[in-house]
Amino acid sequence: MNKGELINEVAKIVSTKKQAQEVVDCVFSAVTDTLKKNEPVQIAGFGSFKTAKREARTGRNPQTGAEIKIEARMVPKFVPAKALKDAVK
Repeated sequence: MNKGELINEVAKIVSTKKQAQEVVDCVFSAVTDTLKKNEPVQIAGFGSFKTAKREARTGRNPQTGAEIKIEARMVPKFVPAKALKDAVK
């Protein structure tokens, strides 16, 4: 499912497709803004989003084989809830 398909599913519940897009965009924006503050987002029965620090490391350029330094950065992580895991079985 992509974002457009998600909007179509939400549109079945709300009045219009435009409202559905606003709802989906609002949810994504709220999750993104919260993660930017390094705060977790927990959705009961679905899972939690959090940030984790990825340490600096040495990598390789696949074309040349030259070593490159990959800087440390924060990355988003998703941990599914037990209910979601059980539903997917």
